[in-house]
Amino acid sequence: MDMMDKLKILADAAKYDVACTSSGSNRAAKRGELGHNVACGICHSFTADGRCISLLKILLTNQCIYDCQYCGNRRSTDIPRAEFTPDEVAELTIRFYQRNYIEGLFLSSAIVKNPDHTMELLINALKIVREKYRFNGYIHVKTIPGADDALVRQAALLADRLSVNIELPSHESLKVLAPDKTKQNIIAPMKIIREGIAQAKNELALYRHAKNEPSFAPAGQSTQLIVGATPESDSKIVSLAEGLYGKFKLKRVFYSAYIPAGGKNLPTADPPLLREHRLYQADWLLRFYNYTASELFSNPDENLSLEMDPKCHWAVNNLHQFPVEINKADYLTLLRVPGIGQVSAQRIVAARRVGKIDFDGLKKMRVVLRRAKFFITCDGKTFDKLPLYPETIAPRLRDNSQIAGYQQLSLSWQ
Repeated sequence: MDMMDKLKILADAAKYDVACTSSGSNRAAKRGELGHNVACGICHSFTADGRCISLLKILLTNQCIYDCQYCGNRRSTDIPRAEFTPDEVAELTIRFYQRNYIEGLFLSSAIVKNPDHTMELLINALKIVREKYRFNGYIHVKTIPGADDALVRQAALLADRLSVNIELPSHESLKVLAPDKTKQNIIAPMKIIREGIAQAKNELALYRHAKNEPSFAPAGQSTQLIVGATPESDSKIVSLAEGLYGKFKLKRVFYSAYIPAGGKNLPTADPPLLREHRLYQADWLLRFYNYTASELFSNPDENLSLEMDPKCHWAVNNLHQFPVEINKADYLTLLRVPGIGQVSAQRIVAARRVGKIDFDGLKKMRVVLRRAKFFITCDGKTFDKLPLYPETIAPRLRDNSQIAGYQQLSLSWQ
């Protein structure tokens, strides 16, 4: 099988791994090395000057010894199989980079022989890219659950970001659908990466010369959760994400709508794309808006509303905290108002130092008054006389355009 045939198979096999994220680390260009790394580099997105930047996203191999029922690459599926050598991965990466096709590499793999052997193959590929070709750009690698601790540490010295996929939200679901994997094998490398990152930061703080030494996963670590393959509620999923952010200092938790892969006892319906979108919105509230999972859900079995975004849903269910006076409320209170984001909240706080703000001023600050108007006053004045009741406000906050968009996506999937 030639390289292009392998690339078609293994690039398609990598679609189950989510990797669209910012680089998260800076590394300047160096004489004699190829490329550099910028923290704002993003997979499959556009820079301010209009360039599309992306990653070469491939599996080392899709020949797997595991039979995880949710995975399209499991051993029991009848699909074309292929395998790159470490040299081929490195050659592809450098060729594509030199042609300006890519900005970096995302490398994962199915399990060959055993976790340690697979991890060694991944590390060999990274070594060739870094040491033989002197590639200085961004690399994201998926670590293999169950691999030896020393191999995880070695990978962290070669890659910018590491990720360990939890995949399923509960230990019970993991036992049923992925019996070859264990919770301990997944959590163990997360701990190693967390401790290594903390140690590297301490060394940088203590020794100035340490900045010239290899960094340990400078862009941090992430993980992925599959949504819709198992019956866990959104409350369970968001609470798990909150715990992972707190305990392992993750940069991102990715949510992937389950794509039917023909496994036993699994849904055959269309991927729950709108549900995935709502989970990302809730995740954003956890990370940047000072919300907690317990605020977003009233009970452990609750799912996020598909009719409106989580912030609007929370506001409708907590009307006793509104309306908020724009000219007096503190920054964190402003962040709780639907239609007011971080940038507009900062603008409000800055602008009211020199004078009172009215609704026209809020429009100029890019506040989304279509949502915010129900929850705010400007110098004691309301935008309209609509009563502040859930039954009157909720229909007007329904996210019709997004709902229609995801319905269209579901139709196109069919």
